[in-house]
Amino acid sequence: MGPEVRFHLLGPLTVTVGGRPLPLGGTKQRVLLAHLLLNANRMVPPGQLVDTIWPADPPTSATANLQTYVWRLRRLLPDGAALRTHGAGYSLAVDPGDVDAHRFTRLVGDAERAAKDGSPEKALTLLAEAEAMWLGDPLEDLPTAPAWDAELGRLVDNRLAAVEERLALQVLLGRHDTAIAELTVLLAEHPYRERLWQQYLLALTGAGRRAEALQAYSTARERLVTELGVEPGPELRALQAAILAGEPLPGPSPVAVPAPLRQLPADLPDFTGREDHVRELAAALGPAPVVLTGAPGTGKSALAMHVAHRLADEFPDGQLYVDLAGTGAPRDPAEVLADFLHALGVTGNAVPAGLDQRAALLRSRLAGRRVLLVLDDAASASQVRPLLPGDAGCAVLVTTRGRLPDLAGAKHVELPVFGETDALRLLAGVAGADRVVGEPAEAAAIVRCCGYLPLAIRIAGARLAGRQAWSLRTLHDRLADESSRLSELRVGDLGVRPSFELSLRQLPASARTAFCRSAVLGAQDFPSWVVDALLDRGGAHEVLDVLVDANLVSLAGLDSGGHPRYRLHDLLRCYAAELLGAEPLATRRETLARVLSVLLALAKAAAAGLPPAFGAMTGPALGAPLPPGLTRLVADPLGWFTAERRLLAAAVPLAADAGLAELAWQLTAAAVPFYDLRGLYDDWRRGHLTALAAAEAAGDRAGAAVLHRGLGQVRLYHDEYAAAVADMERSAALFADLGDVRGEALAVAGLGTVARVRDRPRDALGFYRRALDGLGRAGDHSGVAQMRNSLGSTYALLGEFGEAETWLSRARELAREIEDPHREAKVLTELGTLHRDTGQLPESLTCLRLALSILEGLDDERCSAYALLGIGQTLLAAGEPVQARGVCDRALRVFRETGNRQGEKTGLELLEQAQRRRSPSAAARG
Repeated sequence: MGPEVRFHLLGPLTVTVGGRPLPLGGTKQRVLLAHLLLNANRMVPPGQLVDTIWPADPPTSATANLQTYVWRLRRLLPDGAALRTHGAGYSLAVDPGDVDAHRFTRLVGDAERAAKDGSPEKALTLLAEAEAMWLGDPLEDLPTAPAWDAELGRLVDNRLAAVEERLALQVLLGRHDTAIAELTVLLAEHPYRERLWQQYLLALTGAGRRAEALQAYSTARERLVTELGVEPGPELRALQAAILAGEPLPGPSPVAVPAPLRQLPADLPDFTGREDHVRELAAALGPAPVVLTGAPGTGKSALAMHVAHRLADEFPDGQLYVDLAGTGAPRDPAEVLADFLHALGVTGNAVPAGLDQRAALLRSRLAGRRVLLVLDDAASASQVRPLLPGDAGCAVLVTTRGRLPDLAGAKHVELPVFGETDALRLLAGVAGADRVVGEPAEAAAIVRCCGYLPLAIRIAGARLAGRQAWSLRTLHDRLADESSRLSELRVGDLGVRPSFELSLRQLPASARTAFCRSAVLGAQDFPSWVVDALLDRGGAHEVLDVLVDANLVSLAGLDSGGHPRYRLHDLLRCYAAELLGAEPLATRRETLARVLSVLLALAKAAAAGLPPAFGAMTGPALGAPLPPGLTRLVADPLGWFTAERRLLAAAVPLAADAGLAELAWQLTAAAVPFYDLRGLYDDWRRGHLTALAAAEAAGDRAGAAVLHRGLGQVRLYHDEYAAAVADMERSAALFADLGDVRGEALAVAGLGTVARVRDRPRDALGFYRRALDGLGRAGDHSGVAQMRNSLGSTYALLGEFGEAETWLSRARELAREIEDPHREAKVLTELGTLHRDTGQLPESLTCLRLALSILEGLDDERCSAYALLGIGQTLLAAGEPVQARGVCDRALRVFRETGNRQGEKTGLELLEQAQRRRSPSAAARG
């Protein structure tokens, strides 16, 4: 083994081999190495490297010089770091554990786990070791590079967070005086960091200095209100109230690092048997994927969940789970990768477009982490391969009905049906142990009739549990009835149909109808209101209860709003689909239309509660109005969309395939405000393309016009400018043919935005003026206010600040006239930016603080955070980097809580700029 290689970013850039520093050459060569290290194990295009090394005026020989620097670095770097060429790009392949920034993150994560395990002393030791790795500001010996701002800002913020959590542990352990001394110094340096104030108040109170703690709160509030123009956050206010009331104080949270992912569905509370298989799977899990195969109904998914929960502590960085729907419509691995990347913090344009690129990014994100991936119900090896991590610390457990012999290197475990002992244990666990003990011969006969298949046994046990008056002999006699069917109870896709038929026969007609029609939704989880729509009547919850009691429908858990969700087991869904296929086509189509019409009404109601997405359009209401009893479901619009995201995405192709083109395009269009807010561009594009094909096939020009407008917007977000223009132009033409003045104006406004983003502000002005005229003629006052806002911001780009202020002022006047506070706040944010650009910093702060006040009153956290960022940028321009950092901290917290990665990136860039202004070493290199 060669000497130990270490890369150091947390301070001056250094590389050590065996503890001795390596000479790295001149500044530009060191900048190249730094950029490659910040993007370790990822391909970096040469243009990005040129822009980083020569940020102002690159020489004509820049490409040749870059190649020279790469050649020199290859010769300098030890064998443990491979500088590779990928076409025209480069990547630096290093072990993440050799980079101090990665080791710092790992130590902080270890400290978090130690604290959770009840070892605060160990956590303190680990945090002290992590802090000791910092030898100064990140890359303090190199010139600043705008491309580094977000990453360096993140490092600086994580360092302060680690210090905060060390202090929180000291307070927790009663070392109040030590914590107070250090917090006093830190608050002088970070006077607007509310988490520091929280720890300070806790430490003072814990030391018996309650009066000083209350005075400290008054000081903090005065500084925040007087110097930043914002009130303390809810956590700090709640802490002050608790101190005043003499209530128990909230305990400090140990180490604030991102929470590990916990995506596993719940383990079965009555999981039975399989001890040998549990041990075998636990021993097999490692770098190679483990494939669990077996006939339908043998309990593969249940066993996988049980093992995954049992081994969760061995994978402290989390567990990822996906249902690959191999028995229905297998999920596209690219779509699954997007979901995994979203869960790992990659959203919006940061998600690559191609399958291979997404797979590579997943492997990079999992590098150095210990994560368990459970891939349930796989269809093929080709579906699984892109989802496999490359890190030996991760493990993969796959379940599938068939075998995957072409999954290279996989370990295969086959799951048979139960033996008699485990079958009887399962029956006893579901139906009641005393009943099985009381009638052992009948119990043995029942499990024999079930073919020892776990799913069939669970159904039989559920029927007994729901009928306490029955003896086991009663059920045995019923199973023995129609003996020709008993002989068909066997392992296979249809092997349990006789049990299903027998169970279904015991149900009321309404329950049988609901079970049959539930197949219209395919393999989707569904909320309880769906049963009302299936039966075309209200109050059908008792029918759902009957289906759940009969174990024909299972509770799949609670959604993010705390509402129960249900699903059919795959075999039961196939059986229901067979029954549904016997109904007339018109009945099946009407049933689906009813369900999707309610879903659409809910989506529209929820979208009305989200921040508006300009240009988003939906059509007229379809079907019956939303039942009053369902309005409570959309009280939390964002939570509703999050819970129903998968169902909404599946509903579009269901509607399209059934010839319900208008429902298809309205469903995907109604979700645009949610997709826009969360950066779910894949869902947006996929739904619009599917619905567009259906609308064009049906000759629905209004739907096509709306969809082309939406596709143009999402293509703009992906920087596909030519395609965005084509879609916007097609939308405008269709709306014009339809005589829809407003629709045409919205499409033209989109063309203006494309032109502005492509740095063609004069062209943008022309489009915006056309859109303004159309929206005015259509009577869309909110749209007119938006166009005035767009004209003002475009004139500001041109440096025509007088015109800009005129248009923005007129936009604000109209927003106030039509009593649209949200629009007014957005205009005030633009005015604040304009005043900052023209050096009117007090006026800028006034506008931005007023915008913040309005947005907070509307409970719009996302736009409030952007207003806070604007305040921070103005404070930085005014030479107040400490205050700028204070408001930036508040904005970053919101962006992280809401999953807004683009906002977080902008905030981290501001954080780094503020750090650069106030740090002597960083200021010198700047």
